[in-house]
Amino acid sequence: MLALLRKPRWSPYVVGTGIGVLSWATFYFMSKALGTSTTMVNCAAGIEGLVAQGHVEANAYFAKAVVSTADKARPLIEWQFALVAMLAVGAFIAAKLSGSAIRESVPSLWAWRFGPSKLKRYTFAFIGGIVLLFGARLADGCTSGHAISGGLQLAISSWTFTIAMFASGIATAFLMYGKAGRQHV
Repeated sequence: MLALLRKPRWSPYVVGTGIGVLSWATFYFMSKALGTSTTMVNCAAGIEGLVAQGHVEANAYFAKAVVSTADKARPLIEWQFALVAMLAVGAFIAAKLSGSAIRESVPSLWAWRFGPSKLKRYTFAFIGGIVLLFGARLADGCTSGHAISGGLQLAISSWTFTIAMFASGIATAFLMYGKAGRQHV
C-alpha cells in the first residue's frame, strides 16, 4: 500500500473509482452531493455573524446555507469544511510521500509570457480564484459539485457546466499563451 502512496502519478481508473466510492459515501451518510464551495459561504456567514448575526439571519443567501430552522439544524462547520481542509493536508502528504513537491513560484510558461514577477503571478492567481469561486457560487455549485456529483447523476446542467468549463479553459489558454506556448511547457 505504501508503494502506491509513493507514486507521483496514479492511474485515472483508480482515482476515478475512489472518487465514485467517496461520492456514494457522501450520498449515503450525509444525504448530500460531494462539493466544496458551500464552505466559503459558511465561513463568510460565520465571520459576518461575529459582528452582525441579525444580518446573517435576514440574508436569504446566507440563511439558505447556515441558518437552522425548526426542521433542519445547519452547523456552521460541517463535513465540507473538513473536506476542504483535508484536501490541502492530503495534497501536502501526497507531495511529500511521492517526492514530487515542486517549489516553483513562477512556472516557466508564465514567465515566458508575462515575466518573472512573483507578485504579478500571485495577484493573477488570486484574482482567478475569486472569479472561479464567484462563478461557482453563482451557479450554486462548484467544479466538484457539478462535474463530479452532478455528472454522476447525469444532470444536464452539470454536463453543460463541465463542457463550458473545459471549453473556456482551452480558449483562455490560447488567448493567454497562443500556439507558441506549446514549446514552453
